[in-house]
Order: sequence, then structure tokens, then C-alpha cells
Amino acid sequence: MSDNIANNKRIAKNTVVLYIRTFITMLVSLYTSRVVLNSLGIENYGIYCVVAGFISMLTILSGSLSSSISRFITYELGKKNSSNLSVLFTTSVLIQVSIAAVVLIVGETLGYYIINSFLQIPASRLDAATWAYHCSLLIFTINLVYVPYNASIIAHERMTAFAYVGILDVFLKLLIAFVISKSEYDKLIVYSILLFFQALLIASIYILYCRKNFNECKLCRKIDRKILKSMTSFAGWAFLTSSASVLNTQGLNMLINIYFGVVLNAARGVASQVEAVVLKFVNDFTTAINPQIIKNYADGNLSAMNVLICRGAKFSYFLLLFLSLPVLFEADILLHWWLGLVPDHTVNFFRLTMVASMLTVLGNTGVTACMASGNIKKYTIILTSIGLLVFPLTILAYELGLPAECCYIIYILIYLVITIVRLFLMKQLVRFPILMYVNKVVFPVVVTTIAAMILPLSSYLFMQAGILRFLLTTVLCILGTVCGVFLLGLSSGERSTIVKAVKNKLLCVRGHY
Repeated sequence: MSDNIANNKRIAKNTVVLYIRTFITMLVSLYTSRVVLNSLGIENYGIYCVVAGFISMLTILSGSLSSSISRFITYELGKKNSSNLSVLFTTSVLIQVSIAAVVLIVGETLGYYIINSFLQIPASRLDAATWAYHCSLLIFTINLVYVPYNASIIAHERMTAFAYVGILDVFLKLLIAFVISKSEYDKLIVYSILLFFQALLIASIYILYCRKNFNECKLCRKIDRKILKSMTSFAGWAFLTSSASVLNTQGLNMLINIYFGVVLNAARGVASQVEAVVLKFVNDFTTAINPQIIKNYADGNLSAMNVLICRGAKFSYFLLLFLSLPVLFEADILLHWWLGLVPDHTVNFFRLTMVASMLTVLGNTGVTACMASGNIKKYTIILTSIGLLVFPLTILAYELGLPAECCYIIYILIYLVITIVRLFLMKQLVRFPILMYVNKVVFPVVVTTIAAMILPLSSYLFMQAGILRFLLTTVLCILGTVCGVFLLGLSSGERSTIVKAVKNKLLCVRGHY
């Protein structure tokens, strides 16, 4: 019992630290996006989104690989087995360097050919686009190399360091935005080069911190072939899954460019920027809870793991609902206030992106549980095969003359299927009870969402667009979500815990006075 209390306190502490980081980075990132869009212009911003989309891929590819490596390190920590950690870490670095080398070679050949042969880029901007491509590819390889160090911080649950570096990261990007706004040289080229140096600095900080604080992060000469084979297989399957996700993001960017041009790439880029900022809140929660899921699995405590899976999925969704519902209703006015210059289709893209995100967050903790099992071959083959359908179905839709927004509809439908199939795979891999997920996650989420939308929907439908409707709708969204979550989304035990915690805080405050 005491271990569970300590673990819950650690999760809560790490979550608060990450939320502070995210709140700061959200504000800075939103302002940075506005400065960058206005400095580069819609055409340059659209070119960067499609050509240098590898940067947006980092959160998918390196994030998945980080989770994979973190799984091995966290598993050994959960087993309280420190003897293999140094060998395991060295092996993971070797794997990442090898993957980075392959990506760099392929990227400088096949990727360069695609840019020059297929994408719709104005001839006058081709040189700048090439610079952006080379820099983004180098950033990608840098981030792949420091993935094991990032994974070590997460496995050791040192979220304070994670938060500090994240805050530094966004402020450096803000500085870059101001530099390009004043630059007299080609802004797209300057922006790409400065992002490369920024990525190099952040990677160096992560590496130095880990080498100083974690003994296993000092590379050794010993390589265990058994560990190498196991991690290579695991990383390979995880990389395949991530590659499918990349095809469904950067690949769709290329399709939008081919069928609709760079203006719609700018619209998709803006929608993705806002989505990334909002999702940071949710991902910070799962980042704090994921190590405990893996450690409980390693310790054989499946009941505690199942509770964390359900709570993580449910609360992740509620966090995203709280943040996104006001924006979904008033996306048009918010985007105009924020950007001033709003590319066509941005509002539709953004709304559909948030709906897709609300679906995918429901499976985040389930992914962690499946990764914890280590046996992910079947899992990867099945879900990757389903996920890959998004790309060809989008091509078919565009060939039939359907609008650009249809790629999001296809994505949502495919990932709904993936969420359902994943539950059955979780039952096989970690003996997860599907009915528990339906009762503890699906039902509360559906009921809460419907209840939260009733009041703001009435103001949205019966009032004219403007500041008054925006304020009223936002207030009703917040009230509807908070009341819906507390009354319908939480279990009786969760409500009692929250009420007790609030009473204790109030008593502490009164005690001070």
C-alpha cells in the first residue's frame, strides 16, 4: 500500500512539473507560430511544412523509439536489475546511430529526388526549399541519436530536468522567430539553419545531463549480443509502426501539396502546430504515468497496471476535452485573433485534427502496456497494416475529386478501427480485460462528452458570432466539462478522493490564517 501511495505521489509530482513546463511552452509556442507565419509568409510557411516536415516527424519517430528504449530501461529498473543497464544503454545508442545513418543516406538520395521531381514548389523557391530539406534531415538524425538519453530521463522519472530543457527549447525557437523577422537574408534558409543549431544545442544538453547523473549513460565497450538482438528486433518493429504514422502525417502533407498546392500545406501546418501545443498537456500526463505501467508489468502486478491503463486513458481524454472543446466551437475567431493571417481551410483542418487527437489519446496507455510485454511483432504487423490504409484511401479520395478535408475523415475512421483492434491484442499480450476498458473508459468518456457539449452548443447555434458569443461559449464549455467529468466521468472512489483532497487543502489554508 505504501508503495502505491509513493508511486501515486511521484506521478502527481511529475505531472505538475510537466504541466508547468507545458503551460509556459504553450504560450511561447503559440506566439512563436504567429511570428514565424507572418515573417515567412503563407507561401514560404507552406513550403517549409511540406519540405521540412521531417521536424514534425520527430515527435512521432523519435518519440516512439524513445518509448521503446525507455521500456527496456524502465523494465530493468522495475526488476531492480542494475547490472545490465550500462550494456543495455550502450546497445541502444549503437542501434540509434545505425538507424540515423540509414535515414541520412536514404533521405539524401530518395528524399531529395522526391522533392525535386514530385512536389509543387515554385522554381524561384527551390534553392531555399533544398536548404530547408537538408537542415531538417540533419535535425532528424541528431534527434535520433539522443533518443536513448531522453528515454533514460523518462525511465528514471526525472521530469524536472525534462521540463527545464523543454522550456529552454521553446525560448530558443522564440529567439529564432525574432531573428528571422529582422533578417535581410532569405528568411526560409536562415530559419532552417538556426533550427539545426538549436536542435544540436538541446541534444548536447540532454547528453551531458544524462552522463553526469546516470551511471548507465556512460558508454562501455561491452556489447551483449542477446540484448542487441532483442533490442534491434523491438526497435525495428517500433520503427515500422512509427514509419506508418509518418506516412499518415508527412505523407498526407505531400499528397495535399500535389493535389492542392502549398497554401493548403500552410493551413495543415497551422492546424498541426495548435494540435501539438494542446497535446503536450495530455502527453505530459502519460509521460508521467507510463513508467509506472511498465514497472507494474515487470513486477507482475497486472491489476495495478490495468487500473493505470484505464485511468490514464480516461484522464488523458478529459484533459484534451477540457482544452479543445472551447477551441472546437470558436476555432474561427480564435485563429483570426491569434494569427491575423489565416490560410484557407485552416479552421476545418484544425477541428478535424482535434477530433482525431481525442480518439488517438484513448489508446496511449494501451500502447505502453503492449510495449511493456516486449512481444510486439504480431501487434505491430496487425496495427501497421490497418494504419497504412489511410494513405492509399486518401489518394483514391483525391482522385475522385473529394475535398482536402477527407484525409482527416479517413484517418479518424481507420484509427477508430485500430483502437478497437488494439484492445483485443492487449487481452492477448498483457491479459487486459476488455469489459473493464468499456466500463471504466468508453462509457464515462461518451456520456461526459455529450453532457459537456449541450450548453455551449445552444449558445453557439442561437447567437451571432462575436466576442459575446465567444466568452459565453467558452465559459459554458468549461462549466459543462468540469461538471460532466465530476458527475459522470469519475467513479465514486475518484470523486471521494478529489473531495477529500480539496477539503484538506482548504483546512491547510485556514490553518495558516
